[in-house]
Amino acid sequence: MIRRATPEDVPILAALHAACFTRAWSAAELLTFLRDPAVVGFVAPQGFVLVRRAADEAEILTLCVGNSARESGVGTALVRQAAAALHSSGAASLFLEVSATNAAARGLYAKLGFEVAGSRKAYYGPGDDALILKTGLPLGNATSSINIVSLKQGM
Repeated sequence: MIRRATPEDVPILAALHAACFTRAWSAAELLTFLRDPAVVGFVAPQGFVLVRRAADEAEILTLCVGNSARESGVGTALVRQAAAALHSSGAASLFLEVSATNAAARGLYAKLGFEVAGSRKAYYGPGDDALILKTGLPLGNATSSINIVSLKQGM
């Protein structure tokens, strides 16, 4: 079950982000994102995604999937849900940065149709470059299994 993230979810999101990333965002940072009208989050058991839309472009700010849920489809479902919501609110393309060394994440995004659009040297620290990935919206076969209330008002 995927649902829209709320400020009440912040403690859980912060704990999950800390488990997934060395340089994790704090609860205060996550709350700031969720209060931004251009940002929307979706949460599932053991995962969440935050996305931001600006005009007809959007970006994945973060995607976290707990260790016990990796390779279970949670990440794919979260990205598909976010992409569908972004597309319905007017976004035509979706970007993100991913560590060039994160083979699992790169594989997930490749399966969803993302392609390399550029890179950022040492984006995640010395020796840890980011790849900028991009795809058009809607995603191929990006159908939502749940009905999301129109996000045009909230984005």
